[in-house]
Amino acid sequence: MDKEFEVIFVIVNAGFADDVMSAARECGARGGTVINARGTAREEAEKAYGIVIEPEKEIVLILVAKDIKEPILHAIYKKVGLNSPGQGIAFCLPVDDVIGLTPAK
Repeated sequence: MDKEFEVIFVIVNAGFADDVMSAARECGARGGTVINARGTAREEAEKAYGIVIEPEKEIVLILVAKDIKEPILHAIYKKVGLNSPGQGIAFCLPVDDVIGLTPAK
């Protein structure tokens, strides 16, 4: 594959993974993987950021072409960002190699 890819990691409160994927699909993502997780933030973090820390989390991994990463991140932020009930945070990492993907039709 000649395209460059990045993986978007989105950590949201449990129950908001579908909202993440809905926002990502609107911008061209084809799918993602959801992993159940548990947060470990300390009480000091809750006070510093002024948000309630929910221990049950979902991590959504979305492999995307580099050229659609920014619109996807912005859509996710609008739908499930820190100021929403999903209290999502997202970050990206570059991907060196990809196998097993078929081109979009």
